[in-house]
Amino acid sequence: MSRTYDVLTIGNAIVDVIARCEEDFLHRQGVVKGSMTLIDEDRAEAIYAAMGPVTIISGGSAANTGVGAASLGARSAFIGKVKADPLGDLYAHDIVASGVAFGTRPAVDGKATARSFILVTPDGERTMNTFLGACQNLTEADIDPATVQAAAVTYLEGYLWDPPAAKLAFRKAADLAHEAGREVALTLSDSFCVDRYRAEFRQLIASGTVDLVFANEHELKALYETADFDTALAALRHEAKRAAVTRSEKGAVIIEGSMTVSVQAYPIETLEDATGAGDAFAAGFLFGYTAGLGYEKAGRLGTMAASHVIQKLGARPERSLKVLAQENGLL
Repeated sequence: MSRTYDVLTIGNAIVDVIARCEEDFLHRQGVVKGSMTLIDEDRAEAIYAAMGPVTIISGGSAANTGVGAASLGARSAFIGKVKADPLGDLYAHDIVASGVAFGTRPAVDGKATARSFILVTPDGERTMNTFLGACQNLTEADIDPATVQAAAVTYLEGYLWDPPAAKLAFRKAADLAHEAGREVALTLSDSFCVDRYRAEFRQLIASGTVDLVFANEHELKALYETADFDTALAALRHEAKRAAVTRSEKGAVIIEGSMTVSVQAYPIETLEDATGAGDAFAAGFLFGYTAGLGYEKAGRLGTMAASHVIQKLGARPERSLKVLAQENGLL
């Protein structure tokens, strides 16, 4: 089958509701700074009512990566579940307008379209309270074989491992990709997510179900239950085919076998909002990886994209990443 897409991302289709706040707001709401907490619809409404002015945009980790890759010039597609409601309509319009193919049929009943209430403190740290809603309706039936098999890399988010039906969808997508000689990538998503599914994630990696792992330093340490980065990286090297690990201001490390490629972080002027930094890195890396640009340039594209999104509010680029890459001599 011919390659129609460079990157297919599969994950939770979530509308991001973003607001700045002071740290005492987090204390009043009883949430842990820097965490991602799953909440029900009543709690979602309560947090929304307490928030100040908000920015609303389509989001979700894997979707953010798809949009970032499209901004660089990749042919991107996304599979995720919304409900046929106003927020679901907004989500579909927004992601397609961002250059990402999106054809997942919306749910006609059940819970509302998912929302993530993202609270950004003055230091740029984000704290997420997420109502998964219709996301949890994603099933094997939503995985289109033709789309998966026409994508060079199918990228799956770790958050997708929460609902049991989505696990089956995850495995179906991986099987279809490998049947077509394509690759599968997994982002670990969050250290709390790793704590819930450590053994299962390691099995996916070691079994070869996943060809490329994305993680940040905290997630990697959580995966191997160690406080030492080098120990965790050595364990990952033993289990994974290849991996890209981000380290905030220390840049990123890409490994495959005995090979290690280190990439410096791009300098920033002001950290505004850390939301989506890992998603943006994955977008830049996957663009470079599927374009055959090599690990070093793919990593530099990733750190460039991440540096751009953390200097603004929200996880999506506010200008063309392709133009930004050209200005930085990367394309």
